[in-house]
Amino acid sequence: MFIFFVDSFLFILYKIDTYFLKFNNRFKNLYMSRYILTSVVFLLVWLSCFSQSKSSVPSEKGTVRYDVIFVGSADTFFLVHDQTKILTKRDGDVLVDDVDYGNYRYRINDVVTGQLIFKKGLSPLFYEWFTTAEAKVKTASSSYSFFFPMTVNDVRFSFDVRDAKNNWREIYADTIYISDFHVVNETPIVYAIDTILFSGKSDEKIDVAILAEGYTESEMDKFSKDARRMVDTLLGCQPFKEYANRFNFIAVKVPSLESGSDVPGDKIYKNTAFNSTYYTFDSPRYLTTSDMKSVYNAVDGVVWDHLIVLVNSDIYGGGGFYNSMSICSADNVRSNFVFCHEFGHAFAGLADEYYTSQVSYEEFYRGDVEPWEPNITTLVDFNSKWKPMIYNSTPIPTPRDSMFVGHIGVFEGGGYVEKGVYSPATTCWMKEMAAGKFCPVCQDAIRKTILRQSK
Repeated sequence: MFIFFVDSFLFILYKIDTYFLKFNNRFKNLYMSRYILTSVVFLLVWLSCFSQSKSSVPSEKGTVRYDVIFVGSADTFFLVHDQTKILTKRDGDVLVDDVDYGNYRYRINDVVTGQLIFKKGLSPLFYEWFTTAEAKVKTASSSYSFFFPMTVNDVRFSFDVRDAKNNWREIYADTIYISDFHVVNETPIVYAIDTILFSGKSDEKIDVAILAEGYTESEMDKFSKDARRMVDTLLGCQPFKEYANRFNFIAVKVPSLESGSDVPGDKIYKNTAFNSTYYTFDSPRYLTTSDMKSVYNAVDGVVWDHLIVLVNSDIYGGGGFYNSMSICSADNVRSNFVFCHEFGHAFAGLADEYYTSQVSYEEFYRGDVEPWEPNITTLVDFNSKWKPMIYNSTPIPTPRDSMFVGHIGVFEGGGYVEKGVYSPATTCWMKEMAAGKFCPVCQDAIRKTILRQSK
């Protein structure tokens, strides 16, 4: 098409040139200037064609927020678009991550060229809904938002899920018209912020925002102290300690009308900013929120890469969701450990390594499929996991006995089950508080994530 256009344009120039030659004597000055005229016109047209055909690239400033509602049961799953917003800030996300983590992923492609601009994997709370017994008899919904850098041209948003064999399958797509007047561009609510740690520019560092949940206006000093205590614990363990200068931490003071969180099992209900609740999927210690729209509204005015919701409660509980958020209570004796454990899920995609505690999930991992999480395996494709870190003399599978305590191995038990799923150590913070640290394999996964997302 472009070649045809150029040929046609050159033919027109030839006709113009012939016309000038015919009347050379009468319009000598005009004839002498025809080269300048035609050259300028050709250059302008060529530049116009180039600008219209160029691929969409991230702009220097701005983030697009694409809001949806997840709806599904054990047999159905679909997305409903809620709204699209333009945020006048730029988050520091890696544009196209080189790891294939997450149970879901979304992709942003240029509408004209098909060029991949942005890709991100994630595992929100709603994914776990499908693995519960309740999902077999009812349908649920949950709000969620996707973020990507502002682009020059219109883009195609696509959403993929993993099938039973861990292959990607697209289930939803939409064209986002950046200049559409339905795209919201409003002034966000900006809450007071405490800077806990500042290491450098956001486009070079990992920005973590900690949000207050269940703290009233008069309890914000307590929130700041709680948040600092949690960050000190995280940065006191490896490998976060080694790379502390690659992080920025802020505490976002979002007030709640009441202190605490919902505890449905005890018939306790509190009016809080993010509607957090224990007894998620009927598990007493599972503290989460499905009101992600309120969470994201609270940080529309700040730059962030990862979110942590800190709940003003002394009841043990929490949750962590890869590339979505982590959440935990602040005042339980195990809260500091839970803070680190759940951030391991949300930040590096680490799986739970415990296998004796009761959970609400059914068949969370298939025995004939290799999990995507870096710290568990079914041995289907163990070569892609931590095999290079194991001594040749270590047996695979590795017995859970005193001989191999402190060794990297392949210990049966992990991912909520005793058989068929294996973990790399006899103990680790992804298994239990008593470990006192992340195991070497989990540390390696965290370290790689830090290096990918920062300078």
